[in-house]
Amino acid sequence: MEFNWNTKENKQFLESILLIKDRKEAEAFLRDLMTENEIIEFGKRIEAARLLSRNTQYLTIIEKTGLSSTTIARISKWLKGSLGGYRLILSRLSNMHHHNPSKLGKGLPLSV
Repeated sequence: MEFNWNTKENKQFLESILLIKDRKEAEAFLRDLMTENEIIEFGKRIEAARLLSRNTQYLTIIEKTGLSSTTIARISKWLKGSLGGYRLILSRLSNMHHHNPSKLGKGLPLSV
């Protein structure tokens, strides 16, 4: 069964994210939306995707992030998948880092 983005709630969620204008608004919205642990978990998943894209071994990713091998395998599957969400964001993060290295590393942590 494929996930349905077309429910009223899911459309509203996506539109809410698209309305965020800057880092300060993102921090405020995400902190209201999620628990601290959820924010940390999602940051770890992005870091795991980054490490996987650099062919880092699972054991190293487990040590650096504390994520389970099951979660890392799922991230690896999605990273290689046809939707390309992780690849898109990792590419943009990489471009942001190359164009303005001082911006990376402020706010939510990318690495743990």
